[in-house]
Amino acid sequence: MTLSAKTDHDVIIVGGGPAGSATAIRLADSGLSVMLVEKARFPRQKLCGEFISPECLLHFAELGVADDIRLSGGVDIAETVFYSRNGKGVAVKSEWFGYEGSLALGLSRAEMDDVLLKRASQVGVAVYEETTAAGLIFDSDRVIGVRLKDKDGVETPVTATLVIDATGRTRSLARRLEKDAGRHKRAGHVAFKAHLTGAQIAPSACEIFAYRGGYGGCNNIENGLFNLCFIAAAEDVKRCGSDAERVMREVVCTNKRAAKVLENVAAKSEWLAVPIERYGRGELVPAQGLLTVGDSAAFIDPFTGSGILLALESARIAAAAVAESFAADRDLETLAAEYQLQYSKAFDARLRVCRVLRHAASMPFLADATISVLRASGGLSRRIARATRLAARSA
Repeated sequence: MTLSAKTDHDVIIVGGGPAGSATAIRLADSGLSVMLVEKARFPRQKLCGEFISPECLLHFAELGVADDIRLSGGVDIAETVFYSRNGKGVAVKSEWFGYEGSLALGLSRAEMDDVLLKRASQVGVAVYEETTAAGLIFDSDRVIGVRLKDKDGVETPVTATLVIDATGRTRSLARRLEKDAGRHKRAGHVAFKAHLTGAQIAPSACEIFAYRGGYGGCNNIENGLFNLCFIAAAEDVKRCGSDAERVMREVVCTNKRAAKVLENVAAKSEWLAVPIERYGRGELVPAQGLLTVGDSAAFIDPFTGSGILLALESARIAAAAVAESFAADRDLETLAAEYQLQYSKAFDARLRVCRVLRHAASMPFLADATISVLRASGGLSRRIARATRLAARSA
């Protein structure tokens, strides 16, 4: 099928996070008719490290939101320091991922996502909040739309030439098509996040703490708050009665630096928690007429500080492939092949590097040894840090 068939919209995007909104903005800017649906009402909190690496600022400029992001009150971050259990640390400069003097940014997802969603509406995207995807619409084996359900439970079928799953780790559209979707896969880890006061870290630093079975990170965000986000082994979470505060004290704080940083913290938001069932690549094209972007396409390890970057990069890659295919009236198979090719070039190598580093971070002996080696070699630290980005600078 070519991309010129008559439908309600050219593209329907499900999920209003950074990947969904950025894809929608880019496609609308290219002249396509885009609908974006989001189950929540923004602004809303989201479990995330809330660390925006310097490369993201270039994406924000392209998306027309750079000034609004800066006005949202985020905090500049000059370095990220990784601490082993014994409290020894190795610093990674934010400028290693941008240009000399460039900084990362600590900003809540509530603020960032709201800015991006508003921008999507401004450029002509039909944005529907408090709307969920009740199911996919098929013509034979091809996805041709989505059955949408509003907050009152009213369902409406909407057709499109292309549907994009930007629902994050849940992959709420894509997983319906997976052969093992009905099987419950036990999550090996659980992630937690809350906004705190009282963390004892430098205003311009992000700190990462390694401990048995996981790692956590803390950095400044707007309004004088700190974001704490950590991952723990499911067995440790169960032992702590699934109590986030207990997990923080009994697991995260086995790291000496974390124990000092978090000694007097107080939660100023509710704790959010999600199980983590998978890392790495998912299916980019689960069915003809359906693509995935952001965490729906791949979940990169949070300690790299590049999750938001991956979302924005994958949005750029997907939007370019879609816009070019519409302009040339190519078929869906050609679009899918181009997207998969460009995505693999951008992400496959870095995902492999991150997998190795994840295993090292979660094994105390390896984490301690790795940090000791990196402390002795700033050049090696920089090369490994940049390996978690690889193609990002040329994207």
